[in-house]
Amino acid sequence: MSTPSGTQAAAVRASATSLVAGLRAARLPIAILCTLVLFGLIEPRVLSLGNFRNIAIQASYLAIFAMAQTMVILTRGFDLSLGYTVSLVSVAASMAMVAMGGGDAAILWGLGAGILVAALIGLANGLLIAGIGINPLVTTLGMANVVMAFASTVSDGFPVTGLPPGFTAMFAQASVLSIPVPILVAALVFALLFLTLKATRFGRSLYIIGANPRAAVAAGIRTMPVLVVAYMLCSVLIGLGALLLTARTGSGEPNLGGNLTLEAIAAAVVGGVRLSGGEGGVGAAVLGALFITVLSNGMNLVQIDGYLQQICLGVIIIVSLIVSRDVRR
Repeated sequence: MSTPSGTQAAAVRASATSLVAGLRAARLPIAILCTLVLFGLIEPRVLSLGNFRNIAIQASYLAIFAMAQTMVILTRGFDLSLGYTVSLVSVAASMAMVAMGGGDAAILWGLGAGILVAALIGLANGLLIAGIGINPLVTTLGMANVVMAFASTVSDGFPVTGLPPGFTAMFAQASVLSIPVPILVAALVFALLFLTLKATRFGRSLYIIGANPRAAVAAGIRTMPVLVVAYMLCSVLIGLGALLLTARTGSGEPNLGGNLTLEAIAAAVVGGVRLSGGEGGVGAAVLGALFITVLSNGMNLVQIDGYLQQICLGVIIIVSLIVSRDVRR
């Protein structure tokens, strides 16, 4: 019995590696499809065109937050202040629009105020983490408490109403070529971040810092400015998502962030972004956001209790971490 030559053996190994890589890449789309079918068998409304549109819109918001988290997770960091940043941006932007008279011209003031608040939070996180060297988990957890206090205090804990009608019409109800604006914004963010990560020195630096911080320093990468920009970019994207959610609700909500921090991290992790840094991308975050949204949508339509949904989300995160750890061994 003849044995394969070295070249043939290498070709077989390469084919097997490609097959395994293809299966890994396809597992999440398959999981999304199976989840839709499973819930569709229980509740037919899950498979309706109207619900597909609703899923796409809901997923667009979560995708923005998941992509924001991805930018710092790639550097071995987190932003646990995400949910409360959403709340503060919502309140600050709404108050700015109301203070400027509530007309259409006030929309620009609201957008500017919201993005500025988000950028300042990101700058503070980045300077504390990269400049002083405080652990990202501790820094952003502390920042979460500070931001939560501001979000509750400046609005006295009540929603901010009286927003310009054009704000909701423009950023929540409008469509371009029958595509809702939130989906278009998420697609634009994806395209810009994808190019940033793949085609810029900044993007490559994020991967190198996350994979091996010492190698990044040896390669001449100035880690402090890169990390500061990463956290600012993360917060600005959070601010953008918060503005879209505010337009959807039609008021500035001090509790708008809710469970978004956990959901955004879950989406990134489920999609395949490595928590230890240096691996993953915005495509993984978008797929993860779509899966989490499909799961949440299905559980809502079949009327599964909200507490059970949170348990399910936590289990999914743990299982994803276990699977990704086994895959990399």
